[in-house]
Amino acid sequence: MSKVKYYYDPETLSYKKIQRKKRTTFKYAFFFVLGTAFFSFIFVFIGSQYVESPKERALKRELHNAQLQFELLNKKMEHAETVLANVADRDNNIYRVYFEANPIPEEQRRAGFGGVNRYKNLEGFDNSKLIIESNKRIDILQKQIVVQSKSLDEITKLAEDKEKLLAAIPAIQPVNNKDLTRMASGYGMRTDPFTKVRKMHRGMDFSAPRGTPIYASGDGVITRADSRSTGYGKHIRIDHGYGYVSLYAHLYKYNVRKNQKIKRGDLIGFVGSTGRSQGPHLHYEIFKDGERINPINFYYGSLTAEEFNKLLERASLENQSLD
Repeated sequence: MSKVKYYYDPETLSYKKIQRKKRTTFKYAFFFVLGTAFFSFIFVFIGSQYVESPKERALKRELHNAQLQFELLNKKMEHAETVLANVADRDNNIYRVYFEANPIPEEQRRAGFGGVNRYKNLEGFDNSKLIIESNKRIDILQKQIVVQSKSLDEITKLAEDKEKLLAAIPAIQPVNNKDLTRMASGYGMRTDPFTKVRKMHRGMDFSAPRGTPIYASGDGVITRADSRSTGYGKHIRIDHGYGYVSLYAHLYKYNVRKNQKIKRGDLIGFVGSTGRSQGPHLHYEIFKDGERINPINFYYGSLTAEEFNKLLERASLENQSLD
């Protein structure tokens, strides 16, 4: 039961009961509610600014973790960029130089992505700069990897071609040194054994007993094994590809047939003295793109430096050829 309140009236010298008007009660109630709401708002506002909720703390931890992950990702990208730069340097300055390919320009390797803004959807966030830069680095790194991958594919193809080229080029002496009587005549102006007139001798003559084995000087295909070429008698021609052809003349007999594939060092025939020949020997020629060239430069695969120097000395003598 609520207490009854009185007040003293000096005019009547008596106590009178306090009669509270409804309007006044409503006013007090309104100000009480308003004050309560105001102080509640202040409390909630201050609390939201300085006191974190469990959900906010969890979100803040996730954001911090995401930032750490991006930092780790950037460090990994730095390492990948360093490794890729090293591969690119070796690619340009070793591999492509060795295989005679043009180096890839730096601007082609490091080209970015111009034109349309590819990262517009990543703008407007607290860490947009970090996220955009990371994405740019990843995209550029991916492009560099594609460029490098294509370059290595090209190098692989060039290496395969180089390996085939090295196997195809005539690179050994067609008659073993132990079977030679002597290196009779080299490439250059020589005296013709029949007319005694100096003329161009476009091959090398290896003097050896009849029946001495003759070996293919490089991989290739037999294009001719016949005696239908004036002066050569029984002879063999091997197409090595890459513009190279080797010719073996004055044979006693063949050990191959036309269109047969052969490897360097295969036995292809035997020394004889057929055709325009003064005695048993092998006349050996090399063609490059249809032109005869000096065979002396094509023995790096079978002779030591000392043997080559002796051969070079003998081939330089302007003596009489055997055909």
